[in-house]
Amino acid sequence: MPKRKVTAAEKVEGLAILQWKLRKDPLAYQSEFIELWQHFDSARERVLADPLGVDGESLATFREHMDLIAHCAEKYPDITATFPDSLRDILTAHHATLDPALREKIVTSLSLLRRKEVIDSAYLLPIFWSILISTPSKTLRALLYQKIISDVRETNTRAKNHKVNRTLQQALYNLVMDKSTPKALWAVKVVRDLWRRRIWDDAKPVDIMRQAAMSDDHKTVGSAVKFFLGSDKEREEYEDESSDEEAVDVRKVKHQIGINKKTKKSKKILEKATEKVKRQERKKNANQQLNFSALHLLLDPQGFCESLFEKHLQNKKSRLPLDTKLDILQLVTRLVGLHKLTILPLYSYFTSHLTPRQQSVTSFMASLAQATHSLVPPETIEVLLQKIANEFVSEASNVEVCAAGINAIREICARQPLAMNETLLQDLVEYRKSKDKGVSMAARGLLSLYREKGAEMLRKKDRGKDATIGLRSGDLKQQMFGEEQVGEIEGLELLAKWKEEQKKRKQAEKGAPEDLGATEKNEEGDEDDDGYNSSDWEVASTDSDESGDWIRVAESDDEGEPEPKKRKVDDDEADEKEDGETEEPIDFMKLATTQLLTPADLAKLKELRLEASINKAMGGNKRKELEARHMEEGLTAEQIEAPAKLRKSTKEERVALAREGKPDREEHKSTSAIRKSKKEAEGKSTTNREKARKKNFLMTLGKAKSKQKRSLVTTRNVLKAHIERSKSGGRRRNGQSK
Repeated sequence: MPKRKVTAAEKVEGLAILQWKLRKDPLAYQSEFIELWQHFDSARERVLADPLGVDGESLATFREHMDLIAHCAEKYPDITATFPDSLRDILTAHHATLDPALREKIVTSLSLLRRKEVIDSAYLLPIFWSILISTPSKTLRALLYQKIISDVRETNTRAKNHKVNRTLQQALYNLVMDKSTPKALWAVKVVRDLWRRRIWDDAKPVDIMRQAAMSDDHKTVGSAVKFFLGSDKEREEYEDESSDEEAVDVRKVKHQIGINKKTKKSKKILEKATEKVKRQERKKNANQQLNFSALHLLLDPQGFCESLFEKHLQNKKSRLPLDTKLDILQLVTRLVGLHKLTILPLYSYFTSHLTPRQQSVTSFMASLAQATHSLVPPETIEVLLQKIANEFVSEASNVEVCAAGINAIREICARQPLAMNETLLQDLVEYRKSKDKGVSMAARGLLSLYREKGAEMLRKKDRGKDATIGLRSGDLKQQMFGEEQVGEIEGLELLAKWKEEQKKRKQAEKGAPEDLGATEKNEEGDEDDDGYNSSDWEVASTDSDESGDWIRVAESDDEGEPEPKKRKVDDDEADEKEDGETEEPIDFMKLATTQLLTPADLAKLKELRLEASINKAMGGNKRKELEARHMEEGLTAEQIEAPAKLRKSTKEERVALAREGKPDREEHKSTSAIRKSKKEAEGKSTTNREKARKKNFLMTLGKAKSKQKRSLVTTRNVLKAHIERSKSGGRRRNGQSK
């Protein structure tokens, strides 16, 4: 038998080649692995006994053996059964004194064993978490934090691993229960990161952050409060970043492959890009999971708000900085407005802070507006409104202060209109005649608000046309304290109005009188011009004649005498209706409670909603859109200060606004030069004409000389071929047939 040739790879003896052999044929090289394991075991005992007494060369060999065993551990499960426990003992006992390189190698080896499923997350995470909150090494903490986040993310990739999640969440909860330790900040960081990635989205992490907000450490409190205030925004920013990073241009990849040489590598790149795009499309079209805000998942918002307010705001011994107190106040007031809670001491807290000399006073006014809702007693808010009016709104005040005060009053009254009294309202409305634009706009906003919410409190000359007509017809009524609007189908009043218009149009076409009785209206057919009959879809009414209106019976001859007097009364009532020029309001709730909406009705309702939304987007009054702002978005100090910024901008501000969003350039450039530099920055190529223009002169000299020596026949053939190529799309023909 001829002797087998020894390959070059086998001649090189080393741990990398040994690792390759062990993984390729574990049984054939089992003796070599056992010998390596014995060397590792003896070195482990020395390191565990005295980690500082081991020399550098022995530590390097120990790290190499550890790395090899970690890569081959799944091939020899019986021999390496104690390998994870050995690494755990070294790391937990000497993590503060170990060599940094050896410490990092132990952490990465344990993570590698987890990826190979030699150990599970329930074994690994408690080790990393206990060392994370106890080690003094900053680099080790960063490494362990990264490994914890990545392991939890990979564990919950396919489905939620509730066992691992509950184990880690319980460890985090136990840590934040200790109010005095600053280590709870790590628990807050882990929860915020996993919440941002949508890995944890239930009530348990929210409860952890609720306990962290009650901590004595100001950093932990500030981070937990920012979680409640900005968690949704962090999620949106993370999703935008991830979607931008994963974007793949398949057309660009195909174009590059068509130009360059076709290879197997380029084909694989195209297949990979196509698969990535398909995966993105599947992810985009998949059912989106429910996105509940952290503010909605709180178990006891009333108790949480009271505890937070009493400990950090009402407590005189609290030493939190002003920025943290403002964040806490914003969180408390947002929860009060969102869940319509009642915390009466909260409103008396604002009394001492509503002065122009108070630092960040607009933030206090924005928080007060957030804490106002329809269930707050009006007399409680009325005192604060009077305080703001006395401190901020006067002719002697600065125009910016005055505009901010009126705007804050408007935001508060938009949530509780009953808090305003008639005298103060009429006084504030007079500021619409101010020469300052900001003050005038703020006062006009308040006037527009009360034209819709409480027109009877305004003078007749200030009510406007719509409010005056609404008061006469009874459509415009001020909502009483504690009164809540009944839930209804969106746009149902549009459908009821459209049906009423269709009935009136049909009656006019038939020549029937406009004011039919209730019985005649019910007997009128519901067939519309759209080609469907709504009566075919309606359920037969079970109401009898006895439960309806009065039945008009024929009168006898004896009872016919007082008829002229009754008719006179009817004529007087008709004259009053003609003078009033008012129409009876359409009862759209009757449509919802007495009829079943047919598929055709739902289709028409959808069409009317779309038309209404388009009309709303076309312009006009934006007040309802501002008032419909979701309570979760909250109110900021910038929105309170907005009217004060309606002043004439300076030249520097106009120049800065014009330059915003444009590329910075030191010297003047033409549009083509800017476009050219932009293409070069994006890595795009130039056209063939631009390349020919930049070509070296000596490279074109030979072609120019050969052109001079052409014969007439050659010149004719070249020109003829050029014309044919231009007709067929150039040399590459751009996909056109010859």
